[in-house]
Amino acid sequence: MPKTIMVVDDEPDVRNTVKTVLEKNGYKVVTAVNGDNCLEKLKTEKPDLILLDIMMPGTPVREIVPKIKGTKIAYLSVVRTGEAEKEDLIKNNIVDFIQKPFDIKELLERVKKIVGD
Repeated sequence: MPKTIMVVDDEPDVRNTVKTVLEKNGYKVVTAVNGDNCLEKLKTEKPDLILLDIMMPGTPVREIVPKIKGTKIAYLSVVRTGEAEKEDLIKNNIVDFIQKPFDIKELLERVKKIVGD
């Protein structure tokens, strides 16, 4: 069974690029355009990992994350953050913090490490 990854990003280029790369590497990919769309899709999808853009229009991500139960989340962010700030952000089901723009190879390695492929 392929692992399922949900890519949540308001930028179509990022969503489509990450989806293509992950699918070429054997993952099933579900996409969402924002946090609210993510929560809606989680009613029918059970991803192994959610790659979640930290800055999107609509409901703030900090309000979305507590509503996501039992699924690992890795933030995608263009904002540079210090180690202390990352430690503050990585708690509960937040398992990683991936800086954009990201290296495709590094993204794949981190996803593989998180989902245990």
